[in-house]
Amino acid sequence: MSRTGTMGWLAWSASIAGLALLAALVVAEGWSGIVGAFERAGWALLLVVPARVVTQALDTRGWRVLLAPFDPGRAAGPLFLLWVAFVREAVNRLLPVANIGGEVAGVRLACVRVSDTAGVTASVVVEVLLTIVVLYLFCGAGAVLMLKLAAGPGLVGIVAAALALSLPLPLLAWWLLRHGAPFARLEQWALRLLGPRNRIAPHLDGAAIDAAIGRLFRQRGRLARAAAWSLLANVLGTFETWFALALLGHPVGLQAALAIEALTQAVRHAGFIVPAGLGVQEAAVLLFGQLAGVGGDVALSLALVKRMREVATGVPALVSWHWFEVRRLRLLRVLAQGPRL
Repeated sequence: MSRTGTMGWLAWSASIAGLALLAALVVAEGWSGIVGAFERAGWALLLVVPARVVTQALDTRGWRVLLAPFDPGRAAGPLFLLWVAFVREAVNRLLPVANIGGEVAGVRLACVRVSDTAGVTASVVVEVLLTIVVLYLFCGAGAVLMLKLAAGPGLVGIVAAALALSLPLPLLAWWLLRHGAPFARLEQWALRLLGPRNRIAPHLDGAAIDAAIGRLFRQRGRLARAAAWSLLANVLGTFETWFALALLGHPVGLQAALAIEALTQAVRHAGFIVPAGLGVQEAAVLLFGQLAGVGGDVALSLALVKRMREVATGVPALVSWHWFEVRRLRLLRVLAQGPRL
C-alpha cells in the first residue's frame, strides 16, 4: 500500500473511531437530556457564531502584525485576511489534514494579494509557532484553575504533566527555525529525493524563507504584539463556553469556563490525528465540564454547540474557497488563451 493510501486509511479509521466514540457518549448521557438543554437555550445559541467572528478577527490581527514587514502597502486587507483565517481554520478542523493543510491553503491564498511568497510563508510559520507558545500558557492557566475546581488532580494532573513533558518540542522547533535553516535543508532534501525536475523544489526558496523567519525573530516587539493578540483571542474565546453554558441552564464562573475551554483545546490539539477531532473534542468537553461541576448532558450539549459553530463557520468558508479557486482558475485560462482575433 502506498504512503498516500496508508494515510487515507488511517484518516478514515480515525474518523470512524471518533464517530463511534461520539455516538457512545450521546447514548451514555441520554439524548432526551441533550435535547432538553437545547430547548432551554433556544435560538440564542446561534450568537456563538458572530462571537467567533470577533475572536477570529483578533487572532487575525496577530497574523497581520507578522505579515506587515512583507506587505508594506497593505495589499492584504483585514477582511481578506479574516476570510483566509476562516479558510485555514475550516481546512484544519473539518478536513483530514492533520492540522497543517490549513496553513498551506493560507499561504496560497495570501500570496494572491502579497507577492513576497517567502515573507508570507515566514509569517504563517512564525504565527503557528507563537500560537503553540500561547496555547501552552493558556492551557497551563486552565490546568491550574481546574485543579482548584476539581476534587483532586486525577486526569487534570495527567494533562498538566503531558503539557510539561511536551514543552521541549516547541522550544526545539523555535531553536531550529532560528538557527537551523530548516527550509533550505528541506529544499536540498527535495532536490536529492525527487531530482532537479520535480515540481516542488522550484517553488520552494528555502533560503529566502529562512531569512524572512530570521527577520521576524529579530523583531521581538513585533513577536510580543502578535502573541498578545493571540492570547487575547484565546481568553475572549472563553466567552463561547461561558455564554453557551448559561443558555443551556448551567451557568458557571469565568474561571471554570476558562478551565474547560483551555483543557479542551489541549486535548483537541493532542488528538490532531483524528479528523476534525471527532469524538475527541466531545469527550474532552464532557470530562472537563463534569470536573467543573457541570452535568453530563449539559456538558455534552456544550460540545455539540461547539461542533455546530465549527460547521456553521467552516462549511461556508470551504465553499467560498472552492468558488474562489474555480473562478481564479477560469480567469487564468482566459488570460493564457489571450485575446481572440
